[in-house]
Amino acid sequence: MPPSTLIDTLTLCRLPGLTDTMRRSLFEHFSGEISVLLEQPTTALADMQPASRERLRQALLPSAIATARARAEEELAFCYAHDIKVLIRSEKGYPHRLMACSDGPLHLFYRGTANLDASHMVAIVGTRQITPYGQALCQTLVEGIARLAPGCVIVSGLAYGADIHAHRACLATGMETIGVLAHGLDQIYPPAHRQSAAEMTRQGGLLTEHFSGTHIEKINFVRRNRIVAGLTDATIVVESAAHGGSLITAGLATDYNREVMAIPGRITDPYSAGCNALIARGEAHAITSAEDIGRLLGWQTSPKAAPQQPDLFASLSPATP
Repeated sequence: MPPSTLIDTLTLCRLPGLTDTMRRSLFEHFSGEISVLLEQPTTALADMQPASRERLRQALLPSAIATARARAEEELAFCYAHDIKVLIRSEKGYPHRLMACSDGPLHLFYRGTANLDASHMVAIVGTRQITPYGQALCQTLVEGIARLAPGCVIVSGLAYGADIHAHRACLATGMETIGVLAHGLDQIYPPAHRQSAAEMTRQGGLLTEHFSGTHIEKINFVRRNRIVAGLTDATIVVESAAHGGSLITAGLATDYNREVMAIPGRITDPYSAGCNALIARGEAHAITSAEDIGRLLGWQTSPKAAPQQPDLFASLSPATP
């Protein structure tokens, strides 16, 4: 992809006063040829609807374009220096599952080795207040998926709780795992997960739509969820309270026509309430194993042989009547 295409798209994403919807509309209107918009804004504005024309006029002032372009060039230099790929919507390398989502980002920054278009990709999400039960579920699910579909890529958000337990289970099992960040690739939040994040760049990857220097803001963690859901075939909720970010991710997955699965728990457990509610409302399939995931997704695989449990009573012969 020519550097000019990258710069133009990143410049569009830095223009002030525009919503994501407006940026996507401009990107689609000019069929990715953003240079026409940036180099001939007066001509380009003549083709736009009157309702949005004034707002666009302010965003496309020469000074605004110059500032946005300088920031785009700075970011691209940062990416080149740190082995970060820039993926542009509709261009080669942009994940095809996310391309199918109407609200997918115009660009992504990616550092890693995993194939973003792997045959099997699932998200494992859940509460930050994960219980020992939830921790064990993350480990068991990942180990089961590794046996059933060794090439599957697990996606989550690198947050406390279910996210990091899923990532670390993958690292221990040898599976690739991708963390979707709510900030730029110049930092890791929470800082306690830096070591895991570093390992993931060699066994999976880190993905974000945010420029370096982006402040840690709550809204960005919510926005991050659409990438987690859109990048995968299914979202699996391990544990969740009655309200929480993982339920938002599950809702987005439903909107994208992806599968949603949840692990049921006791009705008295507060961090099973969200999963139980999803299942009760028919918004998620109840699962208890990796085999359930494979069946629901129609995986055609040659699973690794599972270790055999020795027969504890092999030396005993049937009782003689």
